[in-house]
Amino acid sequence: MTTSTQNHVLTTQEVASRFNELAQQEKWFEIQEELFAEDVRSVDPPNSAYMGYAEGKDAVRKKGESFVSKIEAFHGASTTEPVVAGNHFAVGREMDATVRGFGRIQLNEVMLYEVKDGKIILEQFFY
Repeated sequence: MTTSTQNHVLTTQEVASRFNELAQQEKWFEIQEELFAEDVRSVDPPNSAYMGYAEGKDAVRKKGESFVSKIEAFHGASTTEPVVAGNHFAVGREMDATVRGFGRIQLNEVMLYEVKDGKIILEQFFY
């Protein structure tokens, strides 16, 4: 996303719009690279069979890469338009994939993001 000045801090709405643009193209690592803060946290539900907790941009990327590496077949996915409230936005996500160790799963989740100073500082998944 280009801005008119180098100092422009994206609003939560602008972050959510750019997130949506990339999510619709399934560009999840680009979202992380462009929109995540260096100290971002990624939180899955307690006792999640799929993922866990990661803190820091590199650790969050590794968490995502680990999950992607287990996908044996991708059968489809969709992400809703973001709903913005204050410094948060949420999207709904459905994914159908065959995952090593789990077989074919249909994941239906809400993904909640918190924005501070124009960057995502928290992603939290509810499924």
